[in-house]
Amino acid sequence: QVQLVESGGGLVQPGGSLRLSCAAHGLTLDWYAIGWFRQAPGKEREGVSCISVNDGSTAYTDSVKGRFTISRDNDKNTILLQMNSLKPEDTGIYYCAAMEAYKYCSTSAREYEDWGQGTQVTVSS
Repeated sequence: QVQLVESGGGLVQPGGSLRLSCAAHGLTLDWYAIGWFRQAPGKEREGVSCISVNDGSTAYTDSVKGRFTISRDNDKNTILLQMNSLKPEDTGIYYCAAMEAYKYCSTSAREYEDWGQGTQVTVSS
């Protein structure tokens, strides 16, 4: 059974950084794509970034390009999301999700099959 567990959220001031982790259990990441999504209060879930683990290709939504980096922690079955230069509009619950894929990833939530429970990120002074 696939289980995804997010961690690393918290409260940070504007301009600060956080690193989120998505620990994957019950699957081998090499045959999956992992996406990060966020949902702010009163808004729809938004795709933030994704990675095709087998070839390392990545994608980002325009609002986070140059600030966020998605990567694999090779020592663990874990995907990281490094978030720098955080802004108040980055606030929300961040979820990771998995789908079986080969050399492909997507920031469309409807394509993902398995989801974590989320971790709260709050950017505020």
